Amino acid sequence: MTEREILEKRLEELRYKLETVKGEKCEIWTRVMGYHRPVSEFNKGKKSEFKERVYFEESVALKRL
Repeated sequence: MTEREILEKRLEELRYKLETVKGEKCEIWTRVMGYHRPVSEFNKGKKSEFKERVYFEESVALKRL
């Protein structure tokens, strides 16, 4: 078996592993009105507001100085 064939076989094995990965649901919490709560419990309006949030990025802020 050539080195290329070995690498192709290993790549095929890794692709299979990647396709069969099963994750778990991740609960996202955020601070709202002074306390923390899970985003999954937000009402429709608050979920929409959460999706529109713009997060602070120091590198972007420094470019504006």
